[in-house]
Amino acid sequence: MNSNGPVAQNQDTASLRAELLRRRLAGRGNGGGGRRTTIERADRTAPLPLSFGQQQMWFLNRMDPDSTEYVVPLVLRLRGELDRGALTGAWERIVERHEILRTRYALVGGEPVQVIDAPRPVGLPLLEVTGEAELRAAVEAEIALPFDLEHTAPVRAKLIRHDATDHVLVVAFHHIACDAWSMRLFAGELSDLYRGAVTGASVAGPSVTAEPLPLQYADYAAWQRKHLTGDTLERELSYWRYQLDAVMPLELPTDRPRPAVRSWAGDSVPFTVPAALADRVRELSLEHGTTPFTFLLTVYQLMLGRYAGSSDIPVGVTVSGRNRPELQQIIGYGINTLAIRGRWTGDPSFAAVLKQSAQTVLEAFDHQAVPFARLVDELQPQRDLSRTPLFQADFVMHEDRESAFDLHGLRLESVLEDRIAKFDLTLNVTHAAEGELRARLGYATALFDRTTAERMAGHFLQLLESVTARPQDRLSAMGLLSPEESVQLLEQWNPVVVEPVERCVHEVFEARAERTPDAVAVVFEGVELSYRELNERANRIAHHLRELGAGPDQLVGVSLERGLDLLPALLGVLKSGAAYLPLDPANPVERLGYILEDAGASLLVTMSGLES
Repeated sequence: MNSNGPVAQNQDTASLRAELLRRRLAGRGNGGGGRRTTIERADRTAPLPLSFGQQQMWFLNRMDPDSTEYVVPLVLRLRGELDRGALTGAWERIVERHEILRTRYALVGGEPVQVIDAPRPVGLPLLEVTGEAELRAAVEAEIALPFDLEHTAPVRAKLIRHDATDHVLVVAFHHIACDAWSMRLFAGELSDLYRGAVTGASVAGPSVTAEPLPLQYADYAAWQRKHLTGDTLERELSYWRYQLDAVMPLELPTDRPRPAVRSWAGDSVPFTVPAALADRVRELSLEHGTTPFTFLLTVYQLMLGRYAGSSDIPVGVTVSGRNRPELQQIIGYGINTLAIRGRWTGDPSFAAVLKQSAQTVLEAFDHQAVPFARLVDELQPQRDLSRTPLFQADFVMHEDRESAFDLHGLRLESVLEDRIAKFDLTLNVTHAAEGELRARLGYATALFDRTTAERMAGHFLQLLESVTARPQDRLSAMGLLSPEESVQLLEQWNPVVVEPVERCVHEVFEARAERTPDAVAVVFEGVELSYRELNERANRIAHHLRELGAGPDQLVGVSLERGLDLLPALLGVLKSGAAYLPLDPANPVERLGYILEDAGASLLVTMSGLES
């Protein structure tokens, strides 16, 4: 395991924090709300409050106690000679070390409080199975059990034995006591403690020390409740009110109508950003003074913008909440969600959008203290049971949590696929040791087919190729379709039909109107005309012109401003058998009269008010 252990920061997050520190030292940014205060040990004789994030999890659990939506599973297949006693000891030591893993949640005076149980042996139950089907069924049964947060600990573990050299470790956390940062802490501590027990060392790694932790999660929760109030909270909320003013739902084209009540059912499509392309992302990020996190987030927002036909794309991102050194060794619910709003006008270059996005991300990270649930309460977006509030697409970038495990002498494999869709779409990107980026596009199966998600993943890669090749190009020049899709679109779905040269333009138009009468023929300032409507207007004009004497070998002047009346007039002249003489209505009347007289045009098509 890397000597920095599980608390080694994601490179992107570390870069963002360094920039925030620079800004604060320069007197810019509020650093999440005013004067820095010290987190102290909370009074254990008084009721211990829940953090804002915990309270949201507790409330959701009370609303639906049988739900497993917020069960966070860790399932690892252990290949090799396993020392069960060492693994059990490591597991029990972690539960003893972190109070949050033996904390229950009770109601006192109508308010939920944390009740920390004393350390005791928790054991590591063993289940013997035969066959892959029985193994998978046992794993799924274990992670499908809900938590009773009032009476039981928010974590449980079980070891499933397939044979002497094949075991599966199943650890299920409730989200109230765990987040992605916690999982890496857990990985580091379990690895170090197991290695120490197997090799005979008291501690064989940097993640665990002999001394107890100076702070526990309950101390952080009490500090947060005390200090995120008053002017500090108002400064945070003021920023988000401005940033998310009039934010609109993301309207993506879906394979099925959106259900009235959102479903949690989901699936995901894995794909890889090749090492060469990932290296180019890193190089350009450095060149433009930002991070791969911001770079990939921006590309994701541009892709969603293409789908939605919008240049205002809110996307949720998750922050660890460990922006203070004393919180980086604490397991618990520290994460927060930020709504990053990507906005651009006109047709800027990708480089310009990236610069703006980098500033937006930095400012958002600098105002990350306000809990997302509190922000939703403050902004009061229109409640819609069919979608999540403020944003419907999510972006996550982190290090692979399974790779943080290094159980001495064992080969580890992850065997769990996430089937929960908390949002319409979630792009999850993981750093890989080989330099490539492993990605997974999660999607709500109530909205999208797998083939659609696979196509989206391909479009993301194609757009990433385009922006890394030509970051100074305009967005309109950035390709989204693969070469195969371009051929399909242009040659198979929209083939160029070469009409015989002896047919006139209006005859070719009439033939198209017969084939596709309801298709859109012309659009002007948001108003559309179908081929049928355009043909009918042109026919009326042609009949009227014929009544006035128009026909072959004659010219008809057409003096109209650009708009929906111009095209029917031109087609109407042609249908009458005459030829049209275009006249710019902006020219002086004398000039127009001279042109008509000189050309011998006896008829004029114009608008009322222009004929003078």
